[in-house]
Amino acid sequence: MSSPAASAPTTQPAHGRTPGTARAALSYPKFRLVFIGLALSQIGTWMQNVTLPAYIQDRTDRPALVGVTIAVQLGPLLVFSIPAGALADKVSKQRLMLSMQLVSALLTLATAFLIARDASIWAIFAVQFGIGTANALNAPAFQASMPLLVHRSDLPGAISLNSAMMNGTRVMGPVGAAILGVMGLSIAGIFVINAATYIFFIAALVLVQMPDVKADTDVRGWRRLGVGAQIANSRVVLKRLLIGMFSFSLISLIYVGLFPSVAELNFGIDADSPTYRWLYATWGLGAFFGAISVGTFLSRFHRRVLIVRGFTGVGVALAIFSQLRDSVSPFFVGFVLGFFYFMAATAITTSLQLNLRDGERASVMPLWFMVFGGTVPIGNLIGGVLFEVIGPRAVLGVGAAWALFLAWWLDLRRQPPSAFLSEAEGGETPVTL
Repeated sequence: MSSPAASAPTTQPAHGRTPGTARAALSYPKFRLVFIGLALSQIGTWMQNVTLPAYIQDRTDRPALVGVTIAVQLGPLLVFSIPAGALADKVSKQRLMLSMQLVSALLTLATAFLIARDASIWAIFAVQFGIGTANALNAPAFQASMPLLVHRSDLPGAISLNSAMMNGTRVMGPVGAAILGVMGLSIAGIFVINAATYIFFIAALVLVQMPDVKADTDVRGWRRLGVGAQIANSRVVLKRLLIGMFSFSLISLIYVGLFPSVAELNFGIDADSPTYRWLYATWGLGAFFGAISVGTFLSRFHRRVLIVRGFTGVGVALAIFSQLRDSVSPFFVGFVLGFFYFMAATAITTSLQLNLRDGERASVMPLWFMVFGGTVPIGNLIGGVLFEVIGPRAVLGVGAAWALFLAWWLDLRRQPPSAFLSEAEGGETPVTL
């Protein structure tokens, strides 16, 4: 086990804020510094994330290859998350994170070089796979450490802020890329700027001593890889949340990675145009407000209620979004779709984290990365082919119907108290129908 100095705050906080809110989480100096460093770094990441799929779509005019782009970026989460969780429990999480950030920065520069030389698409995919692998090795260490920077009672606010930050930068990244494009900066130049933004998060990791709580288990060797699955299987709420997000990512989130293809095929918006970047940014703005709402103006509602309402909203909004044929209404519906998507995702992440003991995160959170991020590339690979065969409207329509089903199946209010981590161990307060 880790030393007390490296553990999470245990005394009740005296910050004077409402526990569990975003303002309460921001009152912790270490959390605030890491949060700001990561946010600045993520702006560059989203500049790249919106630019690369659009570049592939524009260069190849093949939705299937756009699906491959997402697969090589997120696929490593499916393959390496569990080994990465075991690795995070054996080495210094802080050093592991620093190493992976440096690797990602260098590989991003390599991508810029390849794009500038109009290199083979498959060479670009190979480098992106390397970046995806570094992200997969980094993710469990980060998710096991970041929540420990705040008191457990303030964890919901911290998770809401992290989700909002991911989506706020999802807005600022495309906007920044659009502005830089208008100013004449090349796609390769955008990747160089992204590589430079890694410095902000690296600096935060150097300045802040991240907590490093190790798993409290006697299991050794290859059996360590199965510890997370055993924990999830023993707690009904964890199992149901993970299965639900797996199917949601696979079936309902196909449009996320294939956004440029949807824009071109359904709305007639060129994937390489500023209009597309503004559309993506609008959807991201909705996701930002959906994420921050869980820790602010919707914090009075229990997360189990927000999960149900979130999936219902996604189902309705995605059904409408899939049938639009003009280039204006997608901005309005896309905003609503983004809002409900990340309202539900943030509520689910919070419930998952609050049903984990501190020493269980490095083992169980890799499963979350696998079902949330790692499953998306599989859906995109399948969806990219289906887009070319039956069109995106039918594919997105199926995703909408599945989201509505999940609104019923993931209604955790019907589960007995034994399905959850007890309040005495830091679990959520109960709620009934």
